[in-house]
Amino acid sequence: MLTGCASSSTWGWYVIDPTTASGWTNVKFLVGGMWATILVSVIAAAISITLGLLVALPGLSDKWGWRAVNRVYVEFIRAIPLLPMLFWVFYGLPIIFRSMGLNIPIDPFWGAIITLAISDSAFTAEIYRAGIQSIARGQTEAAQTIGLSRWQSMRYVILPQAIRRILPPLANQFIYIVKMSAFASVIGMQELTRRANELVVTEYRPLEIYTLLIFEYLVLVLVISAGVRWLERRMGADERG
Repeated sequence: MLTGCASSSTWGWYVIDPTTASGWTNVKFLVGGMWATILVSVIAAAISITLGLLVALPGLSDKWGWRAVNRVYVEFIRAIPLLPMLFWVFYGLPIIFRSMGLNIPIDPFWGAIITLAISDSAFTAEIYRAGIQSIARGQTEAAQTIGLSRWQSMRYVILPQAIRRILPPLANQFIYIVKMSAFASVIGMQELTRRANELVVTEYRPLEIYTLLIFEYLVLVLVISAGVRWLERRMGADERG
């Protein structure tokens, strides 16, 4: 039945027509999933940024053991597709917890956050590493000559300069997280894509509903891009002055 409706040559934009009662109800239902998408993406990005920095720092060490920890983590995580990792976290991790005597359930919300944060942290770690290594070594030496320790030099001198340089690729990773959050629909999370799928099942109008879904993601990405450009201007004001 759904296949027949999908192949129909007639348009059905009435399903998302905000001037009608049913259309407005459908639009509100679809847009209502945006909050969940934003919340998951922001929390996952915050965790990924923090975890990525913690993974990147060992990769900058002079000791091969710490560098090996960085490489193993980055290469292993980058090799795992997002969807299998999502299934493993959501279905497999609670089993591991129970085998350890821990009753820690994982709902779709936190399953999506954990998966997105871990998956993205490997890419974020490489962004941090490249950004930090792009800062001239003389900056660290100059900081140490005024009495700063290695970690103080990293915190007060190197990282502020590196973050200014890596802001665009970090923004790209945030956009990646927003788009990949759509995979959370397969474990039942009520985000944008899940709601669109449910509406398609009841209304049998995939073209119109998924078109609105695409525009919702487009709006999110445009807002993020505008925010990042504003932040870039603020952080780069001193350099241009």
